[in-house]
Amino acid sequence: MPDVTIYTKSWCPYCRAAKDLLEKKGVAFEEIDANDPQVQSAMAKRAGGRSTVPQIFIGQTHVGGCDDLHALDAAGKLDPLLAA
Repeated sequence: MPDVTIYTKSWCPYCRAAKDLLEKKGVAFEEIDANDPQVQSAMAKRAGGRSTVPQIFIGQTHVGGCDDLHALDAAGKLDPLLAA
């Protein structure tokens, strides 16, 4: 199973929703607190300029945000990506 990384902020409901979906699927993930401006800057660079949270990576694949993660799941594409 590839490494899953999620950049979050503690107050963000979309971050919580994304983490809830990953937890429901039994996926372990590394959570990186993007409250620090330097961390957020590094996140945006890694995410191709996207500066909103959450930003989710599965292995080297940039999934995007919460809506993107849920859309992948609804399309049946999240589980294969997690299993790769």
